[in-house]
Amino acid sequence: MFAIIVTGGKQYKVQEGDVVFVEKLNAAEGEEVKFEEVLAVSGDSFVTGKPTVEGAYVTATVVKNGKGKKIHILKYKAKKNEKKKIGHRQPYTKVQIAKIVL
Repeated sequence: MFAIIVTGGKQYKVQEGDVVFVEKLNAAEGEEVKFEEVLAVSGDSFVTGKPTVEGAYVTATVVKNGKGKKIHILKYKAKKNEKKKIGHRQPYTKVQIAKIVL
């Protein structure tokens, strides 16, 4: 059984027991979160929503909140003697899918 959920503006295909890295959520480690925006569910039959499936949700527990690898950005303007080095680390939340309810 799998489901397609939306969180943080992105879509994820998840199954029970999966560990997924999603955009940062306002939840502490060990807390349970509920994803109610489910686009499709596959179990005994494949059900799609218009745009979401009525009454379907996915529960997950937060394993960890953290930051990804650092990305270095270099901005340069020719003939202006202007350079700028910037770094960015994208925050994420690591969740483990507990249950898919149709």
